Amino acid sequence: MTVMMRCMTEKDWPNVRCIYEQGISSGIATFQTEVPSYEVWNAAHLTTGRLVAVVDEEVVGWVALSPTSSRCVYKGVAELSIYIVQNAQRKGVATKLLNELIQLSEQEGIWTLQSSIIEENKASLALHQKCGFRQVGYREKIARDQKGDWHNTILMERRSQVDNF
Repeated sequence: MTVMMRCMTEKDWPNVRCIYEQGISSGIATFQTEVPSYEVWNAAHLTTGRLVAVVDEEVVGWVALSPTSSRCVYKGVAELSIYIVQNAQRKGVATKLLNELIQLSEQEGIWTLQSSIIEENKASLALHQKCGFRQVGYREKIARDQKGDWHNTILMERRSQVDNF
């Protein structure tokens, strides 16, 4: 399978939304219960670090960055969201997409990437560790899922090795 990476555009939103809905349905990818409108999603994410993975002209995954704080001293810290369509999971798409994001984020002056992952999402935890992230935190019963059950999250972080920030 040949995976191509490119910047996400607004035209990708229907595919991105569909993949996001699959993540919501999984019950372990996010605490969100519905996909926001494009306008709301767009306002919550940085304009840089939006990538899609494409196989045979079909979007099969996406990653995007959101700021962790509005304070300027944290401009180099971003939280990532990554989602892969079900039929492309465990085929290396997420690894390629996350590694591409890491390179792009460093070029854009981001020195720390973080991700808050639901503890049961073992595949996402393994992906992040494989791509150089380490566990820096554990949050107990931080949020409830769609059924009202409490879940813990693991905070993963990757510090850039580039020293030009």
